[in-house]
Amino acid sequence: MSPRWPLLLALALAAVPCALGACPAPADLKREDGTRTCAKLYDKSDPYYENCCAGAELSLEPGADLPYLPSDWANTASSLVVAPRCELTVWSLRGKAGKTRKFSGGAYPRLEEYRLGVFRDWSNAISALYCRCS
Repeated sequence: MSPRWPLLLALALAAVPCALGACPAPADLKREDGTRTCAKLYDKSDPYYENCCAGAELSLEPGADLPYLPSDWANTASSLVVAPRCELTVWSLRGKAGKTRKFSGGAYPRLEEYRLGVFRDWSNAISALYCRCS
């Protein structure tokens, strides 16, 4: 076996796309002026992770409290990213009613993978939210 084999293996593994796909790294959630962003919601996801976190995006500042999402965002989010040391709490019904779930710092490229109930998932199901950072 060639002594270059481990190096070639490491390069090949580095070229494999990660599970985050096209989602930004949670630590990179900052506005242009350098201030912190608590989370970002995206209206597109895909069975292929590299196509997730696309389309229109909604940026949330720390302390964002939206019991009623804007009409174009109600039941629209299908991918999201939460900054480190932040937590996004979402509700399935307007006015912070219905089912709830907390997303901690990290990327969630396919909300279809997170169960809302027996027959539903969180994709296109977020109607209210609260984002806080420590």
